[in-house]
Amino acid sequence: TGSGPSGVIKSGDPGVLGQLPFVALTDEDADGFATAKFNGTADLLVDAEAAAVNPGDLLYFDAADPNKINNSSAGNVRFGYALGAVGNGATGTITVKIGY
Repeated sequence: TGSGPSGVIKSGDPGVLGQLPFVALTDEDADGFATAKFNGTADLLVDAEAAAVNPGDLLYFDAADPNKINNSSAGNVRFGYALGAVGNGATGTITVKIGY
C-alpha cells in the first residue's frame, strides 16, 4: 500500500514484496508496476514506537502505520537498519539501510 490515492505506490514509498524490503524509485504505473531498489540507503520517515531509535537499530515495515517504518517488531516485516536517531514517541526522517 503506497502513499498515493487508493494506496498507489509513489516514488520514495517504502514497501515489502513478501519479506523483501524496497523503496520505490518511480510511481506505480497503470499496470500496477513501479521500479524499486532493494538495497542501499534511503531517507525515510520513521516512527519511534517501541523506544528511541538509535543508529544500528532494526526497523520494521508496518502496513497499518501511516509512515510505514517503525521500530516495533510485533506483526511487522523486518525492513532494515537505522542510520540516524529518533526520540522515543517521536517521528523523524533519518537515513535507513534497506535490507539486512
